[in-house]
Amino acid sequence: MATSSPVRHAWRVLLGLLLVTGVLFGINALGVYVMKDANGDPASSWAPELALDLQGGTQIVLSAETEDGAAPSSEQLDQAAAIIRQRVDASGVAEADITTEGGRNIVVQIPGVADQQTRDRIQSSAQLEFRAVLYTGAAATSFVGEDGTETPYPSPDPNLAATPTAEPTDGSDVSWITPKLQAEFLAYDCTAPGNDASKGPQDQPLIACDPTGTEKYILGPTELTGTAIDNAVAGRDPQSGAWTVQLTMNADGADAFGKVSTRLNQNRIDGLTPRDRFAFVLDGSVISAPTMNGQILDGRPSISGSFTQETATTLADQLKFGALPLSFAVQSDDTVSATLGTQQLQVGLIAGLIGLALVAIYSLIVYRALGSVIIASIAVMAVLTYIVISILAWRLGFRLSLAGVAGLIVSIGFTADSFIVYFERIRDELRDGKSITSAVEDGWGRAKRTIYISKSINVLAAVVLYILADSTVKGFAFTLGLTTVIDVLIFVIFTHPVMQLLARTRFFGGGHKLSGLDPEALGAVYRGRAQFRSVDTSAGRAAKNSRARGEAERRQTIAERKRAQALAGDRPTNSGSEGDA
Repeated sequence: MATSSPVRHAWRVLLGLLLVTGVLFGINALGVYVMKDANGDPASSWAPELALDLQGGTQIVLSAETEDGAAPSSEQLDQAAAIIRQRVDASGVAEADITTEGGRNIVVQIPGVADQQTRDRIQSSAQLEFRAVLYTGAAATSFVGEDGTETPYPSPDPNLAATPTAEPTDGSDVSWITPKLQAEFLAYDCTAPGNDASKGPQDQPLIACDPTGTEKYILGPTELTGTAIDNAVAGRDPQSGAWTVQLTMNADGADAFGKVSTRLNQNRIDGLTPRDRFAFVLDGSVISAPTMNGQILDGRPSISGSFTQETATTLADQLKFGALPLSFAVQSDDTVSATLGTQQLQVGLIAGLIGLALVAIYSLIVYRALGSVIIASIAVMAVLTYIVISILAWRLGFRLSLAGVAGLIVSIGFTADSFIVYFERIRDELRDGKSITSAVEDGWGRAKRTIYISKSINVLAAVVLYILADSTVKGFAFTLGLTTVIDVLIFVIFTHPVMQLLARTRFFGGGHKLSGLDPEALGAVYRGRAQFRSVDTSAGRAAKNSRARGEAERRQTIAERKRAQALAGDRPTNSGSEGDA
């Protein structure tokens, strides 16, 4: 005899679940055994990443500096903290804690050990400036004489002229380079931290170096700041395939940059190298100094060079999030211990195990062997949730906080609720006199509507909570929403197919007393597969049947109740007298 269609469908769905699980484990295995991060370590792991409150991390304290030495306003400090948070989020670090402290400091706490790239993004916190390049040279502080000896450049003579002999006409005019500035440039040491020459005012020229310390520049006055940039995106050039950084400027920035690009492009045509270049200066360092290859009037310049995906993305983030209203100095950079630590994590896990045990005991008491389906469904959900969180930690930087653990524990009750609704619907169908196989299918049709509606409300609540709550609650909202979605998935591709198969076994389909689907115990008409039982007319049985009918009527929907009333009204009555033969 050929296998029935519901059985074939159930096996196909369960096979699909097995394939999905295998694919998820395969994706994470790529991160564990094949792909590497910037430090050469495995990109992923088989254990979820923990947040700052559970594993500790890195704490960087930034102290605000103003030109007049006065304390910054609260608005400036809040704006700077928001931009630094954007920088940290752009680096792929999740569950970071960024707060203001003492009216002058910003405290950045990052889970785990922060890599150098993340540190650089946080610490590069000065205002972004656009300056024209006047002169470049190797980052040397000495020269080789005719006799072959190397002699350091002397300290600038304070009597050297510091005022341009002619009034500069624009930001690319070499009149800005005075004898004193030239001497300072020759003696400037790119490796010396905190060199005062890198902190000049915006209306004066500046000496700066590139991040590698191999080239130093004399730059003209600031012509634009980071506030001119609306967006910066890293991407590939459609023709060459090389990585580039595409800028989008606001209206004022586009107008100012159009004038600068016209001047620099003319310098390129006239062969005035390096005065055809402009520099992006962040925290006294030239993060990029491209050559102007044309006149750009639409405010959408593109920066090209020997970029990799990582360096292009880093530059885009620096340009996009570089317009801080303040400059900052790193006051401290320390490793902090977990605020809650392993003990709290163990307490949370124990609470979760207790919850699972209570759900299992309740399911077995109320639903007997049918409760094993609830336990198996929760186990499958736990496996999928675990591997999804591990993948999210790798691909999106998600970290599991104590609030997230709380969301996972709460989801246990929500998950069991879905199965209870389904099983009660099946029992209602049995009380209406249907066979067990029919009750499983019809109960599924009635239960899934209820479950879909309730779970959609849970997901909506989690999304709203995630959007409106602060960082300490976002982990709870995220895990609650994630487990709710997985709950619905398990309900569709595991619980119902398993019930379709179990309903056709001798133990469950025959209505064994320990199966949880005993028709006699539920007050149903059917004993098992197409086996009718004689109706007991005793007073006790009548009372029991009456209670069962009442329970079935209370569980009817409005539409089902109206349909039953209509059918009752259409039935012919035998109360009239019979006609003549």
